[in-house]
Amino acid sequence: MAFEGLTDRLQKAFKNLRGKGKISESDLRETMREIRLALLEADVNFKVVRQFVKTVQEKAKGADVLEGLNPAQQIVKIVNDELTNMMGESATPLVKSDKIPTVIMMVGLQGAGKTTSAGKLAKKLKTDDHARPLMIAADVYRPAAIEQLEKVGEQVGVPVFQEGTDVDPVQIVQDGLKEADKNNNDYVLIDTAGRLQIDENLMDELKNIKKVANPNDILLVVDAMTGQSAVDTAVGFNDALDITGVILTKLDGDTRGGAALSIRAVTDKPIMFVGQGEKLDDLDVFHPDRMASRILGMGDMLSFIEKTQKEYDENQAKELTEKIKENSFDFDDFIDQLEQIQKMGPIQDLVKMIPGMANNPALKNLNVNPKDLDHIKAIIYSMTSEERSNPDVLNPSRRRRIARGSAQPIQQVNRLIKQFDQMKKMMNKVSNGNMSGLSNMMNSAGMGGGMTGKLSNLAMKRMGRKIKKNKKKRRKNKKRH
Repeated sequence: MAFEGLTDRLQKAFKNLRGKGKISESDLRETMREIRLALLEADVNFKVVRQFVKTVQEKAKGADVLEGLNPAQQIVKIVNDELTNMMGESATPLVKSDKIPTVIMMVGLQGAGKTTSAGKLAKKLKTDDHARPLMIAADVYRPAAIEQLEKVGEQVGVPVFQEGTDVDPVQIVQDGLKEADKNNNDYVLIDTAGRLQIDENLMDELKNIKKVANPNDILLVVDAMTGQSAVDTAVGFNDALDITGVILTKLDGDTRGGAALSIRAVTDKPIMFVGQGEKLDDLDVFHPDRMASRILGMGDMLSFIEKTQKEYDENQAKELTEKIKENSFDFDDFIDQLEQIQKMGPIQDLVKMIPGMANNPALKNLNVNPKDLDHIKAIIYSMTSEERSNPDVLNPSRRRRIARGSAQPIQQVNRLIKQFDQMKKMMNKVSNGNMSGLSNMMNSAGMGGGMTGKLSNLAMKRMGRKIKKNKKKRRKNKKRH
């Protein structure tokens, strides 16, 4: 998982501050030393690390203790704020043209995932913005590059303009733009050629394409797993083309995260999207604040909610909400939700988005085997329809029958029923806006996660207050009408 090593090292750095009412100069120096080593081990640019540590140290020395936070927690907050600032503070949207088409030029070295990223972005525009994109195949050098783009285009349902390998790429782009005008395509994505390394011929060709296409965005695609090489590539392309943003691929395989933490600081150009998987849906908007929260083990509830909303049918979600409020959520609903969750990605990654969960020792090395989910389904399908809709009837003899029918140990059946009951209670508390109750439940289950867990719990309480406030507003609006 992305930033896993960095998260562990930062957690160890903050552990030394836990429980201290006051932090001495030596405590602060030792913590800053650990943070500096953690960032360097994560392959963050050394100049960026030096500036980061200097800024955090200066702010920590003069920091006023915030309400509800002790000095140690205040340092965590400062680190969180500075990590966010380092990566760009907020998400950067694509530049949209006043008249169609909006032109996006994709550039990068070979092997970074440029062609696949073009397809992912085209699909995202088509799905999220209901756009009608066109992709132009302007890479005439790499063997099968055109065929690959056509295959990707077919998978995402986006047309590809190509004129073969014997035509000049600049001419292909000119003709492709005319095709887009003719068909009223509102976005054009140009898949340009790459090289194994930056060279003069490549840059000259890209400059000529830029002159002809006049792109609204020039997006550099870099492989996160190449670390500082990705930063050097970003500097080279930015110097030559003045890129507008970066797509960082293979972030899910980069346990260090040095590229993500360095690119903005070194080039002053934002990371706009991140690829975290091989599927053509696996392209996410990059949110610096959410990423900082995840690096510190504080979860990422907003991304979790967005993933949920993306996969869930609206009517199904309303029905589920009512069931949770009425406390009538049953095992049939559980199976439906389990299948929806499986579509959202690896469960271990989803769990770490939930505040407090990332620091829970029981979940630290969580690796959910798909077979385990099949065993859960086998247990539930071995229940009668009455037992699934009314779990309270599951007495010992029924449980033994279910264990035999599912070929699972009775202990596994008992554990699933117990966890289901705990989950129902937790869901009921969240639906009623009782985040403080949920926080207490997490703490009692060992999910508080120490210092960052407390910060997460404070955020959850604020979220709970917002939910209650919104409920009051809705009630007032109903009275008015």
